[in-house]
Amino acid sequence: MTHLSSIRAIKNSLIEDVSKYWVRAWLLHIIQKPSSFLITDDDYQLTDSELEQFNAGVTKMQQGTPLAYLTGQQEFWSLNFHVNEHTLIPRPDTEILIEQVLNWIKSQPKSSDYDNTPKRLLDLGTGSGCIAISLAHELKHNNWQTVAVDVSTEALKVAHSNAAMNRVADVDFIQSSWYSELSTDCERLFDVIVSNPPYIDEADEHLARLIAEPISALSAPNQGLADIEYIVQQAPQYLLKGGLLAIEHGFDQGAAVRQLFMDNGFESVSTVQDFGGNDRVTLGYI
Repeated sequence: MTHLSSIRAIKNSLIEDVSKYWVRAWLLHIIQKPSSFLITDDDYQLTDSELEQFNAGVTKMQQGTPLAYLTGQQEFWSLNFHVNEHTLIPRPDTEILIEQVLNWIKSQPKSSDYDNTPKRLLDLGTGSGCIAISLAHELKHNNWQTVAVDVSTEALKVAHSNAAMNRVADVDFIQSSWYSELSTDCERLFDVIVSNPPYIDEADEHLARLIAEPISALSAPNQGLADIEYIVQQAPQYLLKGGLLAIEHGFDQGAAVRQLFMDNGFESVSTVQDFGGNDRVTLGYI
């Protein structure tokens, strides 16, 4: 690939197993230029070091490393997030989860003490922090307190840095295996619990292609339902009466997750589809 030393040559090339979008985004990251540069200066010749870095990155992408792990960042909900091998890469489908939670919050009647009593939101398995931070960013003027937990200390380091980068100060990050470090005291219960837990079946053949992301954050036993089942079963202990539980899950798990919600006392249970028309987020209140 060393003969592809100009922007024009790279733009016109078809690099096997790597999308053109990734190639161009990686190129812009290397040369630190805006996207318009690809049009106005396509005769630009990469330096030897830029070309070496570009080719090394393309090779990694061909081997299965996502673009976001090379650039170290990913856009999500109009914000930018650091990512690394300890966190999942935020995906557009997860924005459905954000939308549904915000829509539910907006639909709630405001009580007389609404402005004086802080509302509380819990994000289970926060990873990069994209869900907690995005929600806290949207709710920062609405007297909400956000708690985000993860069992991984390395993931929490990334989440902390993302909160600082996006100037979101009102998220409390806690190392916890799901609910293990949280209190069931009535004053510490939550109005909303949200989670994007591992939900891919451990036997799913597609896992073999996800070599770069942490498998522990992707797959779960019991056809991918084990963590979801635990979260749903325990949620009533941590939710205020009328509180919302919202969980992202696999495209073929909608019916099973709805049943878990109903078996554990949740009402008005519904599943929302993603941009591709697949079941993606199930919600209910206790």
